[in-house]
Amino acid sequence: MPLEPLIAVSSVDGRYRTYADMLYTSISEFALIRNRVRVECEYLITLSETKSIGIRALNPEEKKMLQKIVADFSLDDAHIVKKIEQDGFESIPATNHDMKAVEYFIKGKLAKTSLADVSEWIHFGLTSEDVDNIAYALMIRSALDEAILPALDIVEKSLEGLAREHAGSAMLARTHGQPASPTTFGKEMRVFEARLSRQLQQLKERSLLVKLGGATGNYNAHAVAAPDVDWQKFAQTFVASFNPTSHEASKGTAINLELNGVTTQIEPHDTYAELFDNMRRINTILIGFSQDMWRYISDGWIIQTPKLGEVGSSTMPHKVNPIDFENAEGNLGVANALFEHFSRKLPISRLQRDLSDSTVKRTFGLAFAHSYIGYRVLAKGLAKVSVNTEAMLKELQTHPEVLAEAIQTMLRREGVEVPYEKLKDLTRGRQVTLDDFTKFIDALSVSDEAKKRLKALRPENYIGLAEKIAKGQ
Repeated sequence: MPLEPLIAVSSVDGRYRTYADMLYTSISEFALIRNRVRVECEYLITLSETKSIGIRALNPEEKKMLQKIVADFSLDDAHIVKKIEQDGFESIPATNHDMKAVEYFIKGKLAKTSLADVSEWIHFGLTSEDVDNIAYALMIRSALDEAILPALDIVEKSLEGLAREHAGSAMLARTHGQPASPTTFGKEMRVFEARLSRQLQQLKERSLLVKLGGATGNYNAHAVAAPDVDWQKFAQTFVASFNPTSHEASKGTAINLELNGVTTQIEPHDTYAELFDNMRRINTILIGFSQDMWRYISDGWIIQTPKLGEVGSSTMPHKVNPIDFENAEGNLGVANALFEHFSRKLPISRLQRDLSDSTVKRTFGLAFAHSYIGYRVLAKGLAKVSVNTEAMLKELQTHPEVLAEAIQTMLRREGVEVPYEKLKDLTRGRQVTLDDFTKFIDALSVSDEAKKRLKALRPENYIGLAEKIAKGQ
């Protein structure tokens, strides 16, 4: 049965298919096959440029021919690779091996060209993981550059805008769910923006370790076939060739591929785990943000702009539900469950390798997709909200008890005995008014200037440096 969104098992390919569109060519089975082809073709070129290996030098046109196989790689080509693996294709029998199918596909492309004589150099000395781990690293970088980082950039800019626009919008804070010293809405947005910015910087500066050392990481086949070649240096040069130039890096991530020279058959995936933990922290921050926005909407401090024709409830016509923030929370939670499993599972392999990591790696796209969906719906939700500053101010003014902290702290400076305890007796568990504070202040043995300052306090002006912090100053 052809794939159709309504019969997709995963919501990524079903309900949210249009949200995940930017990832289909960067971190999918198609992308994996295409990057495997890329690694094999670039490897053949690098072999031909290295003395003492035994392969003849390729001319510029032949190198372009190999690069064109990658540049022109299509879905039809990917289907051929899959047919070679599963059923066989033309004269090629079924391999039941996905990497060997890639090798045979490239050989088929070269069979009637001037490169036919070097086709046996494809996959020379390599094990599948040598190609695979580089291909996955390239996919992850592509997913970050083409989808994840641009989506997060929109979210971060939205938070930045809210922080600056509402830097001075006084708001009641809550600690333990109870009224607490006032803050501003902009400052609370700055908290999330600063946390997100820090994690994004770490994400952009990561490196992914990859390997090229053959069946058990010792360059056994390479060394016996061409003992005069410095294979460790060769591997470093080859891996570095996949890194972006400084100009390219400035447009996306600065993630580089680095050679791990000490491995088993597989690269141990520690840097994958580090990256996934980084992604998980980003998602956790945004889950917390989604939940706070949900509460602000519930309190009426955030207003959602209703869209004409949309329905908020099947039975309650008045409702405008915070579905974007709820959707984001759900998708980011699913992504984090996967990322957490990746970080626990991938660095562990039985002896020199087992195949369980291969199955897990094929779900990378799902974790990135749920993250990407979360970021996109979060940006959508942020684009249709406004801050109800009047409602926030009104709520804040109904809680004058939050001034107790300010008064007891000022009284400490004035040398008043046990000021905390006095304010506790006045306010704890009781409803107080500004008049109650005025009477309390009048009875104090402090200077008239101190009394004047104390009486000037209002919940809306007791915001400390919140406005300055919100503006990033």
